Amino acid sequence: MGKTFDVLIVGAGIVGTACALELAKAGCSVGILEGDTVGSGATAAGMGHIVVMDDSPAQLALTRHSQLLWDELVQEAPGQHEYTRCGTIWVAANAEEMQEIERKHSLYAAHTIPSSILEATQLYELEPRLRPGLAGGLLVPGDSVVYPPRSANWLLQQAQKHGARLLYGQVTHVLNDGVRLEDGQVISGAKVVLANGVQATTLVPGLPIEPKKGHLLITDRYPGFLRHQLVELGYVKNAHAASGDTVSFNVQPRATGQILIGSSRQPGVASREIEQSILAKILVGALEYLPDLGNCACIRAWTGLRAATPDGLPLIGPYPERENIWLATGHEGLGITTSLSTAHLLAAQILARPSAIPWEPYLPTRKLEEATHG
Repeated sequence: MGKTFDVLIVGAGIVGTACALELAKAGCSVGILEGDTVGSGATAAGMGHIVVMDDSPAQLALTRHSQLLWDELVQEAPGQHEYTRCGTIWVAANAEEMQEIERKHSLYAAHTIPSSILEATQLYELEPRLRPGLAGGLLVPGDSVVYPPRSANWLLQQAQKHGARLLYGQVTHVLNDGVRLEDGQVISGAKVVLANGVQATTLVPGLPIEPKKGHLLITDRYPGFLRHQLVELGYVKNAHAASGDTVSFNVQPRATGQILIGSSRQPGVASREIEQSILAKILVGALEYLPDLGNCACIRAWTGLRAATPDGLPLIGPYPERENIWLATGHEGLGITTSLSTAHLLAAQILARPSAIPWEPYLPTRKLEEATHG
């Protein structure tokens, strides 16, 4: 290309484009390498939720910080992201789950995150299509939804306004001073950021990342059918199961009037084929909570591969064995939510500037084996 970049970013998904914008705004010369179309990998396959999650203190800090960054970012052009501040309702099926609702509410209050406990009558006032007999829920009004491919394209466009360049090609090797593409071309860069999800393991074998396959379905347009994202409390337990296929009730309204239905996780599975047995389990679970979904037509199903680490937190920072390689991967199912905070933390480390939250919990050098989920 006849140019040496300060930073080469491999992957033009939402994490890669967010990192490109943050670094380009800071004055770095940035090249973004993509082997397919912008936002075509896990970004295109994701649900697009921007949610606070509290599976660990580090997860809570990262998701909340990034949510606040999103709240600020979308004000520039909410329509470009198909942004909807629908909020999330965590649905409690019984009295035992209501105790978990109370725990989450207290934790969120301690971190100044707005939420409110819903008794059964309040739950049905907000979402009357839920099946009878549920105990209540927790409303988190600050959660929102974007359409990830559009957001990735918007972030890229903003990065390009600050001088970033999009380069097409499949990276096959990371060199000491850049990368080599599949066609043999070499592109020079002082630092190489791997933001290409599970594909990062093909460039750096041995990374503590495994694929977690997921299925999603989407319906035709039914405006007003659903008002909030609805999630069962069992979602968190299933999301971090160490082995075995799991399915959780998780649905959200889209700006188009469609209903996105999920979700499934298959640890260690890297195939992209749609499995009818998994789709059936997702639909059965969804119908248990929303029986009226049986009257809606699903028009498409697809799969994607989440990049999962043993402790459920992303790898953000320098790769310890190669000084020119930096990592921004391993976000599992929260890449959309945490993309902006990832960019903030990565840039803070590369540019040696302060960060809003500590970056240490997400460093690739942390001891992952000490913080695994059960």
